Amino acid sequence: MWAGLPKGKRETCHDIERASLLCLCMILAAVGACVRSAISSPFPSESPNSLMDQLFSRYSAHSHSSLIENLKSSGTIMSKRVADVMEKLDRALFTPQGEMPYLDSPLPIGYNATISAPHMHATCLELLENYLQQGMRALDIGSGTGYLTAAFALMVGEHGRVVGVEHIAELVNQSLENIKCSEAAPLLESGCLSFHVADGRSGWPDEAPYESIHVGAAASKVPQSLIDQLKPGGRMVIPVGNFFQDLLVIDKQLDGTLKQWTTTSVRYVPLTSRESQLASN
Repeated sequence: MWAGLPKGKRETCHDIERASLLCLCMILAAVGACVRSAISSPFPSESPNSLMDQLFSRYSAHSHSSLIENLKSSGTIMSKRVADVMEKLDRALFTPQGEMPYLDSPLPIGYNATISAPHMHATCLELLENYLQQGMRALDIGSGTGYLTAAFALMVGEHGRVVGVEHIAELVNQSLENIKCSEAAPLLESGCLSFHVADGRSGWPDEAPYESIHVGAAASKVPQSLIDQLKPGGRMVIPVGNFFQDLLVIDKQLDGTLKQWTTTSVRYVPLTSRESQLASN
């Protein structure tokens, strides 16, 4: 196509062509994500916005308030309680400096870990809302920088109990500093909210049983220890799978039997040992 041009100009045109193709691939990937979201939404009764509306609203927030408004307008946030708690917790407090905190995308937080995309935080809070009532207990596995753990604490309140488990000590230390700057700080100071450095696959039996368990990394299969620590009448939300993953909801009935269903396809970092996670650098 560029054969008739001088060599220098030919190389410049090839560079432009490659850049254009890369941009096109990025746009197609984003459109594909919106299509998959609309098809496999965990809230299928909601009528999705137009494809371009979803594309630009999902990725273009410039402030905390606009991010929350986008999540509400897209139907990802439907509950007032979920909207209220996400409005109280500015995502910028829980993301590394230099990142774009209001982008609806997962962000790296170091140690081969990420903070989930805001729409996934909202989805999990919606799924767990009824199991995060005042005075209830919640367990957050793979608590990372502490965002969702703090949200749980605000929802269960001063008479509840929330435990975050993370096997990277540096992330636990960072989450403590993050929460001290947030509205969840009083709950941390009172002991209603705590973090522990431990293997999340074993849960945290000292405070069990829990009405609500959230797992922020994908397990190849659901750990039995977490099922055991789920209170009858409680709910667990956990991504399950290896390359192909589904967000699984597990309800433990009052008689101890399990009822489970899949909400949507997801992509999380693996739930693994500390050594395996750090070795993947």
